[in-house]
This record gives sequence, structure tokens and C-alpha cells, in this order.
Amino acid sequence: MSSTASSPTTPTPAPTEPSAADRTAVRRWAAVAVLSLSTFVVVTSEMLPVGVLTPMAEGLGITAGAAGSSLTVTGLVAAVAAPLVPRLLGSLDRRAVLAAAMVVLALGNALTSLAPGFAALVTARVILGIGMGAVWGLAAAVAIRLVTPARAALAVSFAVSGVAAASVAGVPLGTVIGNVLGWRSAFTVLAVAAVVLAVALPLFLPRLPRPAAARPTAGGAPTLFTPPVLVGLGVIVLLVTAHFAAYTYVRPVLEDRAGLDPSVIALLLLVYGVFGLLGNFAAGAVAARRTRATVLGLAVGVGAAVALLALLGTVPLAAGAGIALWGLAYGGVSVAGQIWMTRVAPDRVEHVTGLYVGVFTASIALGALVGGGVVEFAGVTWLLWGAAALAWVSLAVGLLGPGPDPRGAHHREGEPRRG
Repeated sequence: MSSTASSPTTPTPAPTEPSAADRTAVRRWAAVAVLSLSTFVVVTSEMLPVGVLTPMAEGLGITAGAAGSSLTVTGLVAAVAAPLVPRLLGSLDRRAVLAAAMVVLALGNALTSLAPGFAALVTARVILGIGMGAVWGLAAAVAIRLVTPARAALAVSFAVSGVAAASVAGVPLGTVIGNVLGWRSAFTVLAVAAVVLAVALPLFLPRLPRPAAARPTAGGAPTLFTPPVLVGLGVIVLLVTAHFAAYTYVRPVLEDRAGLDPSVIALLLLVYGVFGLLGNFAAGAVAARRTRATVLGLAVGVGAAVALLALLGTVPLAAGAGIALWGLAYGGVSVAGQIWMTRVAPDRVEHVTGLYVGVFTASIALGALVGGGVVEFAGVTWLLWGAAALAWVSLAVGLLGPGPDPRGAHHREGEPRRG
């Protein structure tokens, strides 16, 4: 017999199976991805009037300013809903609440697509604002419960990346659908997407009862309104108001000042969104270590971008550069602001993020309202300069007041999870 035949056979290693911890981590990051898709649909639903503002106004027989005010309605309702939702939920499973909120969002989009006039549009946007406030107000707080504390900032970045991705894919694709099939079809597509996500959320998310830290104590809940929280909210109010005052009317700005046609505007909105998505993840990574510096750097960028459009926006190339810078800077605002809030109120994350989203969406409403008034009475150039100045005021507020503790990690609300 040959030596090979007589020698003992070396056992072949069995294929390695993913460990239970690995499988759990994959499931939890898949759940964060579903949250991201939900914020994507929420923010696309809110912001789509920006991309279809002109045909929407014409179809409803109203002015562009009145059509733009639909963002004001949605923002005001969401501003009330977002901070109230965590206080009203009690022991309800958060995944069931998120699914129900997506159904409400679907109804708001469906009614928007059917609106015959301004009154029906306002009603539809009120309903949409309720769903939006609930989803956006809970997304970040839920995301950090799905992963380990070391991955919390990444989870928040991922969950709210839907905000920037809505500009990358949502608003531009909605604009294309609106140009080809009509603006009503774009809202119908969003209604269908919201229903799909309402089904997906309970399937992907684990059971999420009320966080332990959110339960009232005998001495009462500690105040949320500490100086670092108030400074962060002040920066967000000024910066988001400045952004939306100008961005709500970006299509008229590009049409009237740069003389661009709808297809080029759709392309520039896509450029804005791509840079916004880059800004979201870049800001999330940096804000985990240098939160205040990140937020203030974004304020500088927003102000510079809008000022560039005011100064050189009649030149198409300069307008394109301004839009790209604007997307890069503003794309990081939502996630950096969320991280600021979780740093300064780590034991009440669900409540402080609800408050943050309420203030954020109220600022969207305020910006759209202010922008509409300035456009109607002074024109788009004054609107751009005013928005740039307001962004720089937010920088001053952030520089003068206290911010998050720079030393880093804090205990977070709720029980720790692996993933």
C-alpha cells in the first residue's frame, strides 16, 4: 500500500457558521436601515413641494408662495407632534408606533395627490405632519437602542441619512416624476412607499418598550432645558430657518436668476443631494468627537453657500458650485444637531430628540413662511442675503454659549444592546 493510503486522513475543517452575536448584529443594522428608509420617505414627503413647486401651484390655481406654505403647515404640525409623542406613548412598543405613523404619512400623501385646491392641500399636509413628527422624533432614539454605545453616533448618522438621501434620490426623482407624469403621481408613489415601510418596520425591528430612563421618578423628571440644550436649540432654530427660507424657493431662484430649465434644475437638486449625503456621514463621524466644532463649521458653510448664490447666482457654473457647497454643509446639520442633543441630555434621549425634532420642524415652517414673505415683497436676491446673514448669526450663538462636553462618551437612555 502506498504511504499516502496508509497515512491517517487529515480532517477537513467544517465551514464556520456565523455566531449568534453576528446574526444579531446583522439583524439590528438591518433594522437601522429600515429606519433610514422611513426617514427618507418622511423627508421626501415633506420636501417634495420644493421640486414641483411651479406645476403644483399651477395645478391648484394658487401662487408659488401659497404652494410653498404647505411646508409651513407640515412643519408646524410636526413641531407639535414630535415632542408630544414620547410623552404620550407610555409603555407602547415603539416599533408599532412607528408603523402606525407611516400609515398616517401614507394617508397624508394620498390626500395631497387628490387635493382639488388649497384647503384640501392644507388638510392633507396636516395629516402628513402628524406622521412625520412621530417617525422623525423617534428615529434617532430608537436607532441608538439597537446598537452598542460605541456605534451610537454611526447608528444615528445612518438612521437620519434618509434626510440627506431624500435630497439625493427623493426630491430629484419626485421632480422627474412630476415633470413626466404630473406632480400628483409623485405623491401617489410616496403613499405606496409609506405603506410598504409600515409593514416592514414591525418585521425588522425588535420589541422596543419604553426606555427605563424615561419613566418618571419620585422627584420628577430632570429638566431638559439646560444651557447647552438651549444653545443647541438656538443654533438649530437660526440655521434651519435660514436654510429653508432660501431652499424652499431654490427652484424660482435657479429659474429667475440663472435662467435654468427644469431638467437642469433637477440635475442640480441631485448634485445638492449627493453632497448632502456625503455631508451627513462626514458630519456624523466628526461630530462624535468634536460636536460643537462640527455644528459651527456647518453654519459657516451654509452661510457661505447662500451668499455665493446671492453674489454670483446669475452665472450657471457659480450657481452649481453654490448648490454643491450648500448640500455638503446642510447635509450634516440634522445628524450633528442630533448628536449635540444626545451628548447634552444622555439620560433622556427619547425626550430630547423629540424636542429637537419639534424645534427643527418648527424652524422649517418658520423658514418657509419667512422665505415666502420676503420673496413676495422683496425678491429672491434679498431672500438669499438675509438667509446667509441668519446662518452667520447662528454661528455667533454657538460660539458664545456652552456646548456638549468635549470629553466624549456619556451614558445613554435605555438598556444597552449588542450589535
